[in-house]
Amino acid sequence: MFLFLFSPASVTVQAFTGTYGINYGRIANNILSPDDVVTLLRAAKIKNVRIYDFDHSVLKAFSGTGLELVVGLPNENLRDVSANADHAMNWVKDNVLAYLPDTHIRGIAIGNEVLGTSDEFSGFLLGAVKNVYNALDKLKLSHLVQITTAHSQAVFADSFPPSSCVFNDNVVQYMKPLLEFFSQIGSPFCLNAYPFLAYMNNKDQIDINYALFLPTKGADDPKTKLHYDNLLDAQIDAAYAALEDAGYGKMEVIVTETGWASHGDENEAAATANNARTYNYNLRKRLAKMKGTPLRPKSVLKVYVFAIFNENLKPGPTSERNFGLFKPDGSISYDIGFHGFKSSSADSSLLSLKVR
Repeated sequence: MFLFLFSPASVTVQAFTGTYGINYGRIANNILSPDDVVTLLRAAKIKNVRIYDFDHSVLKAFSGTGLELVVGLPNENLRDVSANADHAMNWVKDNVLAYLPDTHIRGIAIGNEVLGTSDEFSGFLLGAVKNVYNALDKLKLSHLVQITTAHSQAVFADSFPPSSCVFNDNVVQYMKPLLEFFSQIGSPFCLNAYPFLAYMNNKDQIDINYALFLPTKGADDPKTKLHYDNLLDAQIDAAYAALEDAGYGKMEVIVTETGWASHGDENEAAATANNARTYNYNLRKRLAKMKGTPLRPKSVLKVYVFAIFNENLKPGPTSERNFGLFKPDGSISYDIGFHGFKSSSADSSLLSLKVR
């Protein structure tokens, strides 16, 4: 009986353990099989993994591995799941319940960067979130599987200085009720934060060392008097400021994507292997310190890096296809302390890491 005295947020599930995770994007036709990806991740000791869909070959490959997975409900599925509670229930049964407990599904990301760019899916996001959560609740899984959605910087009106950040007028009507529901169920605010993109768009205003966690004079926030020695911390604190302005200052911010391209077009001069190595190596060092940001020093930062692989079928500029820490064959793109995938007989121990 005492269970009914708790609010949902008091029994919040944590989809992210530790501080370092990775995104497993698969828009490619030349990357390793899901089974080999498991071997690669376990060798790298990366436990937290996000995928952008609910591919059953991936869910099966992760079975019995101990890796913790966030699955994605793609944007194109939002309309159906929002409109029909039964559809949401069937989706959860088929793509989550059917794989538990052997596959450690710890979260469901409802859509990705839905708000702030176009309104094509915006009106379906909250309904999909609620229907999926209610399905989990009816199946007694809401204490095991966390519901989130990831936002791009496009949801913010202005992010510098961090304290000035508020949500864009065009997203407020969708964002406020979403934040209210997430605060009730104890979900974090998920942010895709790219110092690489910020630098590319503002080369005249941003010192590249500030974007790469290298020594620099940094930046000061005149309102809070806080000093920032890197751009990622400033982007995260801008999100905290927007949440506080909206009335949700206690909500945790998790970075669900960040990274740096290792190759780009002629107009993407910052996309080099050296810069990508510097960013990702220094990010690992930053996360290993187990500390928060200047505005939230006690909230240990949690980050999912983008991405495992370079993805050869992604559209857009060349940089979009070159965010991987690993090349399609599993060899490293550059050295930040991880070992590449090896298939020689001398390394058969690596290939036997996966246990069932």
